[in-house]
Amino acid sequence: MLYWTFGVSAVCLFMLSYPPTDYVIHGVRGPISFSTSMGLVPFLVAIFVLGFFMSLGKAAVFKHIPVYYPKQIGAVGGLVGMVGGLGGFVLPIVFGVMNDLTGIWTSCFALLFLIVTVSLLWMHFAVRQMEAKAVRSGREMTTLPELPEMEPIHEPARPMLDTLRKARAGLLSDWRPEDAEFWRTTGRPIARRNLWISTFCLLLAFAVWMVWSVVVAQLPRLGFAFTTDQLFWLAALPGLSGATLRIFYAFMVPVFGGRLWTAVSTASLLIPAFGIGYAVQDPETPFLIFLVLALLCGFGGGNFASSMANISFFFPKAERGNALALNAGLGNLGVSVMQFLVPIVITFSIFGALGGQNQTAADDGAMLWLQNAGFVWVPFIMIGALAAWFGMNDIASAKASFADQAAIFRRTHNWLMCWLYTGTFGSFIGFSAGFPLLARMAFPEVNSLQYVFLGPLVGALSRAGTGWVSDRWGGARVTLWVFIGMIAAVGAMLYALSVGTFSGFFGSVIALFFLTGVGNASTFQMIGPIMTLETARLAPELTPAEQRVRADREAAAIVGFTSAIAAFGAFFIPKAYGASIDATGGPEAALWAFMAFYVTCAALTWFAYAGPRGLLRATETGRAPPPLRPTPAEGRTP
Repeated sequence: MLYWTFGVSAVCLFMLSYPPTDYVIHGVRGPISFSTSMGLVPFLVAIFVLGFFMSLGKAAVFKHIPVYYPKQIGAVGGLVGMVGGLGGFVLPIVFGVMNDLTGIWTSCFALLFLIVTVSLLWMHFAVRQMEAKAVRSGREMTTLPELPEMEPIHEPARPMLDTLRKARAGLLSDWRPEDAEFWRTTGRPIARRNLWISTFCLLLAFAVWMVWSVVVAQLPRLGFAFTTDQLFWLAALPGLSGATLRIFYAFMVPVFGGRLWTAVSTASLLIPAFGIGYAVQDPETPFLIFLVLALLCGFGGGNFASSMANISFFFPKAERGNALALNAGLGNLGVSVMQFLVPIVITFSIFGALGGQNQTAADDGAMLWLQNAGFVWVPFIMIGALAAWFGMNDIASAKASFADQAAIFRRTHNWLMCWLYTGTFGSFIGFSAGFPLLARMAFPEVNSLQYVFLGPLVGALSRAGTGWVSDRWGGARVTLWVFIGMIAAVGAMLYALSVGTFSGFFGSVIALFFLTGVGNASTFQMIGPIMTLETARLAPELTPAEQRVRADREAAAIVGFTSAIAAFGAFFIPKAYGASIDATGGPEAALWAFMAFYVTCAALTWFAYAGPRGLLRATETGRAPPPLRPTPAEGRTP
């Protein structure tokens, strides 16, 4: 609790200590001027959050007094209270002195920020020192209590203490999902609880990640003088940053644990949510600020890699494909929920005076509260972060360093699956990001924003609802037919644009979204069987249990890494639209390029996995696979 207190307090105090500032950046086209300041409402919110966590910290401090000093509780409690009370006398005097010396009224918060930061570091290094001392005495880190020096005090209550500690930490030291009896009696309820919390957090992550796809379509109406290319940049940049973050997020769960990482990564969504809410209220906000906020929305994109890697550890192979499909499919639903909800919530005031003033649209005079596009997610993000922290678990056997997971970079199939998953998920997230703006420009006479949410909705539901198809018929065969269908769908889009029919264009896009959802589930289903076969081929000296652990570890890393590479589709597809429109006046050139890419994906699926010589052909048709040997590049080392 003290870590949370000091961490949140440091963030709030940093924001409060930053004085109103004017900036001038010497850009390519001349100076770019903007200013930063904190208004009344965000000031009150920051003060409230700061006071709340400070009160929690006070309770945490007093909680430890009877542990450290069980026989001097009154004296020590009185001394601590006196020192804290002196802060109320000394600090206001120091604040006044600093204000006189610096002439900056926020200097008081800067001093508090310094005090909190020093306290956090002091506490951390003191705890680490005590932990190191306990380890040198022969204890393991995983068996240490919250603070090592407290342990002798609780020796008589060790069984109860162990139970409470395990419940609090959420660590599953015994996890055997492939054991049918264990799975039926113990594993399934735990796995499902983690799945549903993860799904809720992932839904929020996708909503924040893709919120620019709707916001950018409204900016010109409210007086933001951005060019078409700038608007497409805003729609594309979250995809670029999200995809880049996924590369790192993919390896975080085995290092830090799924519970901690899910809670922290979900809480990080508050930054872009608040930022968008403040930035869109002023048409004078410079484009640079919007670029930064667009990049910060990539936090939501990064969450997908860690979420999928985490869930893959919880389920047995027989149910993993469907579990991943549910997690990803219902998580992807966040795009559709956002594209449906945001156009509604920006039409009225949700948070009253706390939410800021309305703005008037230039085209029809409608009153809009575009800041709600960011603020509406804040309470749900807080709920999701708390649910992850208190409701999820870590799996001890899933722990691994980055070096352990880096073996996937030597696996040829890792890179082949990156290509295929870019064809499915890259298309889903890229079309989700670019569809609203493209539809508005291609068919300006149609109010397309009331329909665009249906595309991501269909794609998310098809992913969540068709995982069993791949489990039943084989991921490679389903993926092959998906790409054939996507080629036909893009051809139908080109025809609809040529004849100018919105219904035909919209129907083709819906079909494409449906196929991407099916393909997202089928490609991920392929990874588990691929790594099972590859591990047996590369490491025949390992026991079956060791092969299973290694295959699961590498499959989880590949799931995360392929999702990272595929997420670049959220950047390239909107940018391809923008470049095509600038160069040719229409999006047709970009669509032809997409069709050619899908042809390569279908060919790769056939020759590498589904065809007569494909790796998964024997597995999916029920025949025994032929024995293979590792290539020199892959080797036999983990």
